[in-house]
Amino acid sequence: MAKARRLVKENLKLVDVVIEILDARIPASSRNQEIGGLTGQKPRLVVLNKSDLADPLLTGQWEKYFSIEGYHAVAVNSLSGRGLKGVPGHVRRLAVEGKVESRPSFGGRSRSPRCMVVGIPNVGKSLFINKLAGRRAARVEDRPGITRGPQWIRVAGNIDLMDMPGILWPKLDDQEVAFRLAATGAIREEVFDLIAVAGKLMKWLTEYYPAAIQKRYKLEDLPADPLEMLEAIGMKRGFVRSGGVIDTFQSAQVVLKEFREGRLGRFTLDRPEL
Repeated sequence: MAKARRLVKENLKLVDVVIEILDARIPASSRNQEIGGLTGQKPRLVVLNKSDLADPLLTGQWEKYFSIEGYHAVAVNSLSGRGLKGVPGHVRRLAVEGKVESRPSFGGRSRSPRCMVVGIPNVGKSLFINKLAGRRAARVEDRPGITRGPQWIRVAGNIDLMDMPGILWPKLDDQEVAFRLAATGAIREEVFDLIAVAGKLMKWLTEYYPAAIQKRYKLEDLPADPLEMLEAIGMKRGFVRSGGVIDTFQSAQVVLKEFREGRLGRFTLDRPEL
């Protein structure tokens, strides 16, 4: 991550607009506060990606929140392309505000706006770029940290984008933030307790969206204890090992997978303070 921060600093002078990609399900938790310090006063477009998986009402509230904070914000679904058509217009408006288009390039002609795409791992930066480019321009893989170094890509609207490696905190001291990052897949599963995270997610869903769990897993009663909840789901799904022991680890894997894929519903774990 130190290398990623260094790359941002070194290449910032080459760009006109910073595009910050956030996960619409966790706009606050997926926002690395270091990015603000690294990018300084560069005009910034906040992109709430994966909006198809987030609560649409809360996504609208987050757009309002960022507007109040002084940022342009747009909700997109980089998988389907929904919301991406407005991105070039936002970039050009920010470029004009930053007076970059008045600065001519070679031959006295205005050049295309240049953008740096930043964000933590696995918020969909590469997929966002690929969809705008209309081709497989940046490598996409459903694993955090797949982007290794900066690369320029020409995308729709005659805009040049520089993809950067994901920037995460050196340490995750806030356990609530760590939980939300783990639940949405921003942290590799090898570094956290899968059962603990899935259990906490079930507890959160039981509090805010109990009907969604009951419908998905066909449960009449929702146990208050997270481990018992995973056991009930394991029983319904047939995750029973020899001797009648329920495989709660497999239950946890399924719960997290189905949450991340939107099979449980559209949820936003972070709520804005308006």
